[in-house]
Amino acid sequence: MKLRSYFVLLMFLLCSFGGVSVRGESGFVIEDIRIEGLERISAGTVFNYLPVKVGDTFTQRQATESIKALFKTGFFKDVRLDQDGDVLVVHVEERPSISSVKIEGNKDISTEDLMKGLKGIGLSEGRVFDRQVLDKVEQELRRQYYSRGKYGLKIDSEVTEQSRNRVSVTISISEGKIAKIRQINLVGNNAFTDDELLKTFELSTGNLLSFYTKDNQYSKQKLSADLERLRSFYLDRGYIKFDIESTQVSITPDKKEIYLNINLKEGEVYTVKEVKLTGKTIVPPEELVPLVQIGPTDTFSRKLSTETSKAVSDRLGDEGYIFANVNMVPDIDDAARTVNITFFVDPGKQVYVRRINVTGNTKTRDEVLRREMRQMEGAWASTTKIERSKMRLSRLGYFQDVNVETPSVPGTADQIDVNYAITEKSSGNMMAGVGYSQYQGIIFNASITQDNIFGSGKRVSFNFNNSQYNRIYKIGYLNPYTTLDGLSTGWDAQYTSTNTQNISYQQLASYSSTNLTVGANMGIPLGEFMSAGGNADFQYWSLSTNQYTSENIMNYLNSCGKSYGNGLNNGNLGSLTQQAGSCNAFSNYLVAGSFAHDTLNRSVFATSGGMQRLSLQAAIPGSSLPFYKVSARVQHYFPIASDVTLMLNADLGYANGYNGKELPFFQNFYAGGPQSVRGFYPSSLGPRTVTTTCTNSAGTVTATNVVGDQCPSGSTISYTDRAFGGTAKLVFNAELLFPLPFMSDNKSIRLGPFFDAGNVFDPTSYGLNYSLKQLKYSVGLGAKWLSPFGALSFSIAQPLNADPVCQANAEGIVVPTGNCVMSSTTQRFQFTFGQGF
Repeated sequence: MKLRSYFVLLMFLLCSFGGVSVRGESGFVIEDIRIEGLERISAGTVFNYLPVKVGDTFTQRQATESIKALFKTGFFKDVRLDQDGDVLVVHVEERPSISSVKIEGNKDISTEDLMKGLKGIGLSEGRVFDRQVLDKVEQELRRQYYSRGKYGLKIDSEVTEQSRNRVSVTISISEGKIAKIRQINLVGNNAFTDDELLKTFELSTGNLLSFYTKDNQYSKQKLSADLERLRSFYLDRGYIKFDIESTQVSITPDKKEIYLNINLKEGEVYTVKEVKLTGKTIVPPEELVPLVQIGPTDTFSRKLSTETSKAVSDRLGDEGYIFANVNMVPDIDDAARTVNITFFVDPGKQVYVRRINVTGNTKTRDEVLRREMRQMEGAWASTTKIERSKMRLSRLGYFQDVNVETPSVPGTADQIDVNYAITEKSSGNMMAGVGYSQYQGIIFNASITQDNIFGSGKRVSFNFNNSQYNRIYKIGYLNPYTTLDGLSTGWDAQYTSTNTQNISYQQLASYSSTNLTVGANMGIPLGEFMSAGGNADFQYWSLSTNQYTSENIMNYLNSCGKSYGNGLNNGNLGSLTQQAGSCNAFSNYLVAGSFAHDTLNRSVFATSGGMQRLSLQAAIPGSSLPFYKVSARVQHYFPIASDVTLMLNADLGYANGYNGKELPFFQNFYAGGPQSVRGFYPSSLGPRTVTTTCTNSAGTVTATNVVGDQCPSGSTISYTDRAFGGTAKLVFNAELLFPLPFMSDNKSIRLGPFFDAGNVFDPTSYGLNYSLKQLKYSVGLGAKWLSPFGALSFSIAQPLNADPVCQANAEGIVVPTGNCVMSSTTQRFQFTFGQGF
């Protein structure tokens, strides 16, 4: 039987592989080997694979093995052996090589990704062409596109023969449209309605936003994720025996619509009867008990059980047992519908850190990174310290991404290495150019900023900005680690020239000023997340008025900072010009202190953690205009889902003068605009000051701030109001942030709806008291982008309770009444460039 099988196999090989002619039963001794039919492949390659050589006795067995060996290479589509005297002649016919591979029509999967896949499977330029490989490629493409819901896919592969035994391969893809979900049918759910369960799904039958969210487009991966979410929904509510018995996906004949049928078996709700911790707990059990988040009489929850396992594992990880396993083992009593939970603790080996390695820092010095480490080499490994070190690296702001791994050291059982892989981003910026802002008009700017100069972690900056109403020169330096303990020191100097009369949207009180500020600062770490800071500055102010400067400012300058007069809306618009003995130059000596608690996971685009900051600034005795200012900011990020974050922010401030002086008007708080209450002009909210203007028939201004509203003969009066700021500020922001789903780099841009509320107050001068009724509200959609050209912020907002615009009286004159504004304060579309978020 075996002989017959061997004979059949031999005959098959002879028929399949071409002629094999070996004269004589005992074969012959090979004196030479001649290869015929080669075009691209070298003879040496054939000799390498040929299992015989010169001097061997060549028999029928060697012939069969030789043919099989050459066919196995995949280089040849035909192999024949012949004997010419004592010369072995090998006749081969090469498979064609691939001269080019072209893919057409693909949109859902990038050409680059497809080419990588084709190269890995053996279908690429320069490789030997094999039709079976091309068939496998087509099958894999269908699988990939079907999993994405594109059942209308059509693939046409064309192989074109070329000269020199070559072929070109063209794969034409017609992707078709993604099949949309027509119906999701849940069968077997009694405890919860379809609506309750389908809310956990990412997939849906569609809504008004489906054109953007694509939630009605079928995907196998999305369905798998939704089924797992459905399972978690039940397991977190006590249904420990819940099961998804089957899932059917049906497609219509036109391959455009999908019907999903999901068959459930809910089971019963189980209650926890007993919870135990067993195994080698390492730390005293009383330290672990508070970490157990589920207890007797509680409804069983897989989520709470998983969180308990993680909390206990992390606690052991802080003792060096970073590979500890805490397994939840349920003991189910079906009759009583109860479950006993045992958390079995397997600590594994206690390990210490042999070495901390950092890769990817091509610019940043190693010492800058290592001073952020809380895990030390040679110490027991700590899960908390390793993760905290990662967070501190992320918060430096020098890196786009930070990842950490803790591999075991080969050949040891108690050592690990901690490997941080970082991706650096540009920490410096050199810019010179001309730009445009909707608030400042044409802007000329130049700046050099380096947050990580020479990789030292130190920051230097020089800025020049010349806009419609502002000219700023600023230079600064900061060393965040003057001492090894993290004490930071720095200094800065700034010169500013401002003329608010030139603001295009005319919302600010009109005056001109020049300011010189020179100061030094210091920061003191108080703990892992807390710090204190201090500043000492010298400021010199020079102020001047113009014909549109309000009476309030005139009074302030004429009294050298003692009074603003009677304030707004009192019908007494008197002082026309600055009086003799008035003050227009002031020198202040400022000191400031601050306290901050910061747990944000990143310095830019944070997704979790919070920040609380309290600061106090005061012009000390000896200053021309003594005042004090208290500010507080509270911000927190709450992760809602993997890519969705809720941000809440509150800014509060209060300021006043002392020693008989009023708060300088140029130190007032302002609100409105992209950085506070979007949908309103920048700094347009709060108290407003009024200027009267008299104009003759030729349009020439004849007088301003006239006494008793009496204009010279032949002139008519008009009124202008501008924001004056206030001594107190309250701003609140709520924003739901998520990345753009269709962006490949979703770490640099995110958007979301927002709600803003805020205002500034000055009850002493204007009667705008501290009342929530005075708050201004807006809602809208915002986007923030860390572009290669700088940080950009866009928003479209709808103010909800903007002040109405004053209407003309019977004489055709618009008169301010205090309950309206002379010009609209709303601005629905706003953008900023180069400002911090």
